[in-house]
Amino acid sequence: MEAENHTELSEFLLLGLSQDSKLQPLLFGLFLSMYLVSALGNLLIILAISSDSHLHTPMYFFLSNLSFTDICLTSTTVPKMLVNIQTQRKDISYTGCLTQLYFFMIFAVLDNLFLAVMAYDRYVAICHPLHYMVIMNPRLCVLLVLMSWFIIFWVALAHILLMKRLTFSTGIEIPHLFCELTQLLKVACSDTLINNLFVYVMTALLAVFPVTGILFSYSRIVSSVMKMHSTAGKYKAFSTCGSHLSVVSLFYGTSLVEYLSYAVTRSSQSSSIASVMYTVVTPMLNPFIYSLRNKDVKGALGRLFSRAEP
Repeated sequence: MEAENHTELSEFLLLGLSQDSKLQPLLFGLFLSMYLVSALGNLLIILAISSDSHLHTPMYFFLSNLSFTDICLTSTTVPKMLVNIQTQRKDISYTGCLTQLYFFMIFAVLDNLFLAVMAYDRYVAICHPLHYMVIMNPRLCVLLVLMSWFIIFWVALAHILLMKRLTFSTGIEIPHLFCELTQLLKVACSDTLINNLFVYVMTALLAVFPVTGILFSYSRIVSSVMKMHSTAGKYKAFSTCGSHLSVVSLFYGTSLVEYLSYAVTRSSQSSSIASVMYTVVTPMLNPFIYSLRNKDVKGALGRLFSRAEP
């Protein structure tokens, strides 16, 4: 029992997607490419928004925060995955695992909260256009972002403190790409009842409530748009929230795929593959969705590149 009590001496083994050595170069190149595209794409969105005064609006303020969160989310998991693949090692220290878990929870939930805030922004813009700048004033926008950071900072810290109560065996295997909360709870040697209860409560608060807010916002948006008599007005209203709706569908769609794939197959590999979708693929696609479907962002990117030319 001594090895179990001294959790600071423990290390975990992240099994990853495949044990086949022939696939490791392919996986390394695939994850490296997706990481670079994701980081570069989201960085360009941030630079375009910050450098163009036309985009200094609440919607793009929230978008820049979402892009920053996406960069941090992929940077929390992918670099360690790349190192393990390149060195043919699977180990991660106990401290490193909890650190990765802490930041992963922060940025994954922030994505969720920012999408809900952006849905509220679109609701105000379409349903209350005359009062938009009064309601979505800079003070409220900053407050919403700071509140999101404050809430998840303490919730993630509470998760970590509860994890510190648990004991683990040295060298235990985690059938996942990174240190994920539910996977760690499954391999713990001590009772996880309190941890699981806290997970259920926080999932209800930080997942169900934002989803409910998004559904409510879009139900009101659709209802408001349907009352418009002008076809051009309807198209303009839907086009202003088309990019956000696409990102919401992609984020929650991939999260649902991960849950269903594991619930149906009980395969850790299926869960790992699905988790790649919302932790790597979704942040990579977000910049393309906003740049291809949004004329303002495309124009800002064009002006950014023109200034960069000698």
